[in-house]
Amino acid sequence: MQAPSKLHIGITYDLRSDYLALGYGEEETAEFDSEVTVDALAEALGALGYAPDRIGSVRRLCERLVGGERWDCVFNFCEGLKGVAREAQVPALLEAYDIPYVFSDPLTLALALDKAMAKRVARDCGVPTTPFDVIKRIEDASRIELIFPLFLKPIAEGSGKGVGARSKVDNRTELERTAADLLQRFDQPVLVETYLPGREFTVGITGTGSAAEILGIMEVMITKNAEPHGYGYDNKENFAGRMNYRLADDAEAQEAGRVALAAWRALNCRDGGRIDIRSDASGRPHFIEVNPLAGLHPVRSDLIYIARFKGITYLDLVGRIMTAFHARHSELVRPQPAA
Repeated sequence: MQAPSKLHIGITYDLRSDYLALGYGEEETAEFDSEVTVDALAEALGALGYAPDRIGSVRRLCERLVGGERWDCVFNFCEGLKGVAREAQVPALLEAYDIPYVFSDPLTLALALDKAMAKRVARDCGVPTTPFDVIKRIEDASRIELIFPLFLKPIAEGSGKGVGARSKVDNRTELERTAADLLQRFDQPVLVETYLPGREFTVGITGTGSAAEILGIMEVMITKNAEPHGYGYDNKENFAGRMNYRLADDAEAQEAGRVALAAWRALNCRDGGRIDIRSDASGRPHFIEVNPLAGLHPVRSDLIYIARFKGITYLDLVGRIMTAFHARHSELVRPQPAA
């Protein structure tokens, strides 16, 4: 009997080096991926029996679709460059061409990127969420009625962009100063939250809907050498000596996992990703934000740290993500891993 042909799987991504070469800055490109990540993912998919094809950015995807190329499915971790729906561009395009893809749909990706909208939906579904407001222009700062201290960050960024030592504010003068800086630097609204002084967790999740499950719960701890008050851009980029990570399984961590799983399901996230959780002064975990396109760098991504702590290899993690994808697409025959 002839063996079934391998599934032709495209890979969509944004290479950081491409954007740096175009003149974009280090912080602007923090969410984009390296050649190391693309190589590792392509190798893992090949080992799982797929035939990977590196597509690249949404513009490259457009060119190849217009040229008549098609794939059985696409592994999409393309972050996009412009607009609050930038992460939704590739999946929306793939849906227009009826091509199945890994990870969340356009609605979830656009919703997740707007942190305030994601928090509103999560809150409406009963997920614990710290009080928050939004500053769209500097004049809005004067109407903020939340109790200090507060925490400020751009409403639609990832990789800790815009989070630093001045993100925590203790009075209205500091609030207006930080808000003005973020509005000018990122040209987007600013999320203002009641500051949560407790422990910080990031929860890895695989699966979709009722089948979603916790991969692991990792506590993120800032050392005395780090920028204070948050897991921000500088701390993420220069984590050595600044950050400590460990698996957590005590009662508070388990509650963080329950909150994360509830948020994952409320926001209709799919296949795999991370949820960030932080506790208040009483140790009650609250939903902070969702990462439905979590980093997959084989060495220095939080989801990979969690998997490694749990004894799960990179190959096995990608395999779990693909298992969740195939559970949604039973029409696609899953290939056999390479011998």
